[in-house]
Amino acid sequence: MTNSPKKNPRILIVTPEVTYLPDRMGPLANYLTAKAGGLADVSAALIKALFDHGADVHVALPDYRSIFRDRLAPFLKKELNVLRRIMPDERIHLAEDRAFYYLNRVYSEYGGENTKLSLAFQREVINNIIPRVQPDLIHCNDWMTGLIPALSRTGSIPCLFTIHNIHTVETTLSLIEDRGIDAAYFWQHLYYKNMAYEYEGTRETNPVDFLASGVFAAHFVNTVSPTFLKEIVEGRHDFVKPPLRAELTSKWQAGCATGILNAPDPGFNPAIDQELYRQYGPKDHPEGKKENKRYLQAKLGLVQDDKTPIFFWPSRLDNRQKGCQLLAEILYRVVSKYWGKHLQIIFVANGEFQKHFRDIVNFHQLFDRVAICDFDEELEHLAYGASDFVLMPSRFEPCGLPQMIGAIYGALPVVHDTGGLHDTVVHLDLKKNSGNGFVFETYDSGGLFWAIQEAMNFYKLPGKTKARQIKRIMTESAATFNHDVTATQYIGLYEKMLQRPLIT
Repeated sequence: MTNSPKKNPRILIVTPEVTYLPDRMGPLANYLTAKAGGLADVSAALIKALFDHGADVHVALPDYRSIFRDRLAPFLKKELNVLRRIMPDERIHLAEDRAFYYLNRVYSEYGGENTKLSLAFQREVINNIIPRVQPDLIHCNDWMTGLIPALSRTGSIPCLFTIHNIHTVETTLSLIEDRGIDAAYFWQHLYYKNMAYEYEGTRETNPVDFLASGVFAAHFVNTVSPTFLKEIVEGRHDFVKPPLRAELTSKWQAGCATGILNAPDPGFNPAIDQELYRQYGPKDHPEGKKENKRYLQAKLGLVQDDKTPIFFWPSRLDNRQKGCQLLAEILYRVVSKYWGKHLQIIFVANGEFQKHFRDIVNFHQLFDRVAICDFDEELEHLAYGASDFVLMPSRFEPCGLPQMIGAIYGALPVVHDTGGLHDTVVHLDLKKNSGNGFVFETYDSGGLFWAIQEAMNFYKLPGKTKARQIKRIMTESAATFNHDVTATQYIGLYEKMLQRPLIT
């Protein structure tokens, strides 16, 4: 008698957001899109990469009916039910609750509603999806899944908890239970505002911190960059709440915390990008840049000159994180210093600081040198293809993707030395033939101005010297910043937690 082949371990990824799923995961895969931010892109990328590697991966996602409605138009409810009955190995598990059905966005504008959404999602995952899937490992993401690791502790299921965003909410055990989650089985694995000694005395008055609970109960935790994790543990960010820092530090000291960098969507590739006026690769990037540059300048009403250096701002205009005020302080100075070079700055970003930049442009009449545009995905792609440099002077950065995308497109990043920017950008050194951007260490406008000067010194170099470096950077970046690299690291972490191969 021969032994039957051992099945690959089953992974359940629990996420409130996803942008796309592999079409081979089932007939619904191409119709499910729910995105609020970077978590959606990362979740989609990891799921696809794991599936392509042959992993037995399942995904749990809220049933955002209103969001999905347009994309689900070809499927009638009856047909969906038939498809599900004949496909017992369906990999996509929708958490169904009226709380999700009529939302037109992933998160509500009202904070209290988001807590209710989270509890509805986690109730369905805990009560229905986990028992149905019978996973060997659960991978949770962010505060909306923060209670699930506590359940995994009681069931001896290894759980990885990934922090993409440090936002959290608090609520009481009584409200959690009112929403249909029987927390009595795992209450001792949750993180409370005050020390919890016994169940009854904790239910009504001692709030549970969702994000800290996820970190506290999970078997392993990761952030989306190694340096950001290190910065939190070292107490370098005062906006990180003490409970989160304490629990991450505890996991770090126990060897149960790490950082795994995200990677850009594979659609960010200048050789195949349909939004570019001209596609290009490392070998022909000078010609591609010039044609895209002229096209973008004409589109935005800027001075048309393919020799003009263009700096591109791709991140939301959030003054608390992204360093908008640093550029605002020196914007006119930068444009004036390089007026003869026709230096241009292009913003493709929404945010509260946009008005401030518009006021500067209006006051100094910089309309043909500075373009300020609302975020638009097509325009974003074109700007990467036309620009020479990407500006990311963030005060802090959990990971960051624009600096990676810029390097892939030959738009070298200008960054502050922090978090994921530290992990992905090395100051250019021509003598050593190394580096991929321009890094400033002191977080002030003077530091940013110095880095822009460094970028301009590079821009003034002979064409062949520049082209050789940009070709190297584009080639290295495409090989380094991709989903296969990220998935390989997650697979290694899964295998470490499972103590057996993920794929046999």
